[in-house]
Amino acid sequence: MAVAAVGAIVTREPDLAASAAAASGILLLLGGHRANHGAGGPVDRMLAELLDRAWDGCILGGIAWVVRGAEPAITVGALVALCASFLSSYVRARGAALAYSVEESHVTRGLRYALLSAGLAFGWLGWTVWAAAGVSSLAAVVRTAQVAGEERLFRTRA
Repeated sequence: MAVAAVGAIVTREPDLAASAAAASGILLLLGGHRANHGAGGPVDRMLAELLDRAWDGCILGGIAWVVRGAEPAITVGALVALCASFLSSYVRARGAALAYSVEESHVTRGLRYALLSAGLAFGWLGWTVWAAAGVSSLAAVVRTAQVAGEERLFRTRA
């Protein structure tokens, strides 16, 4: 569905893009909750993360591509949000690989999905991409602090 959303973004159909982005975001939230708190295993958790990155790449990449000439501030905001989201995911995955306790927040994902879907639906991309960038950046900072705290705790025990 995220691919349908990016198709609608590129063809400049914001209502369809918003609907597809919101629907795919809801499905990702449900799948992510099942993977992390329900019957999911390691492969399910990996797929949830991978599909979240794909959603970000499709939606934010599509927005950046379409508005690149006319709205450079939105383009930069979308690219900052995309990079911060990827960085946050990397820090979480790296911490998990080191067996550290790094929280996965469905609230952060849901907020990102809602901000971008609303921005597409109501023409609010000027501020919603920057809000999504802020949420993703904050998540990266929090996760980095969690990993650093776990590392300090590990070193004091060793």
